[in-house]
Amino acid sequence: MSSIGRQKATVAFMIRYYCRKKHGGPELCDACGELTRYALARLDSCPHGERKPSCSRCAIHCYAPERRRAIKDVMRFVGPRMLYLAPLEFMRHLRGSGRSAVS
Repeated sequence: MSSIGRQKATVAFMIRYYCRKKHGGPELCDACGELTRYALARLDSCPHGERKPSCSRCAIHCYAPERRRAIKDVMRFVGPRMLYLAPLEFMRHLRGSGRSAVS
């Protein structure tokens, strides 16, 4: 899987987990579904392509302010749990090869 593909899978996973724990129910709520679509679209249009740094290290902030706040809430909640939820992705992020999709 490509770096962008991995990042897309990770951010989608994180939003699904966040929504399930914060909003209840097995399906994404409308707001989390929209946030997922937005995040995946931003990854698709990243000018860095496969050499994309983590968003927190990027000079270009392509998220609108409201969406940036929403994704930060997701990252703050799910990030500390990633070691247990997705240890391989957590280790990739720490090592820097799979960099976080958005932070």
